[in-house]
Amino acid sequence: MFPLRDDNPTRIVPLITWTLIAVNVMVFFYQASLGPRAGEIFIYKYGTIPAVVVGTKSLPASLSAIPPAASIFTSMFLHGSWMHLIGNMWFLWIFGNNIEEAMGAFRFLIFYLLCGFFASLTHILSNASSTIPSIGASGAISGVLGAYAVIYPRARVWTLIFLFFFVRLIYLPAAIVLLYWFILQVLYSSVTGPQTSGGIAYGAHIGGFIAGVLLVGLFKKKKVRFFNPPRYRSSITWD
Repeated sequence: MFPLRDDNPTRIVPLITWTLIAVNVMVFFYQASLGPRAGEIFIYKYGTIPAVVVGTKSLPASLSAIPPAASIFTSMFLHGSWMHLIGNMWFLWIFGNNIEEAMGAFRFLIFYLLCGFFASLTHILSNASSTIPSIGASGAISGVLGAYAVIYPRARVWTLIFLFFFVRLIYLPAAIVLLYWFILQVLYSSVTGPQTSGGIAYGAHIGGFIAGVLLVGLFKKKKVRFFNPPRYRSSITWD
């Protein structure tokens, strides 16, 4: 199940969402321009290394570019591959604009960073001895998904469903798409344990999503209700 777009129009220009996407892309281009070896050093300098953040390990002086705690924020703008970047930015593109509208630009930015912080904190606490850098915007974006699930659960999401040879495009309520995604993170985390599997920190996704659900009430505009009825930009009817 993969979301392609939502049918939930906004009345704003989502400048923060676009800026976050642009910054992530530019950082990745810079990172890629360094080459494999220097790129790896860049990740160790600015990625979140749990054991370094909690103080049980320390980086060599040549890699200590910033205070360990600051890496929780810098790591949100690093990605390990093109697919990692595209996947994260795709979800931010689909769901970020509506949450930015529901909160306002400045509050959305703070909300995004806080969700990323709590996502990283979840990963750090469950992997305190790890010396593997954690990078990516997925924790912060998971918070956006959590907020979307409780503000716009009935919004329609154009979704690609595939199961072996069965492939279909249908509209589904956002609640189904996002809860399905969240349940997958929980299942994968329970199977793989607290350590990352294939470079994916499922615990961070879970922590970010829960943070989004819990924090959205503090950041949304007063006039924005939970469980909003759907708005449509098209006249396409349900299947």
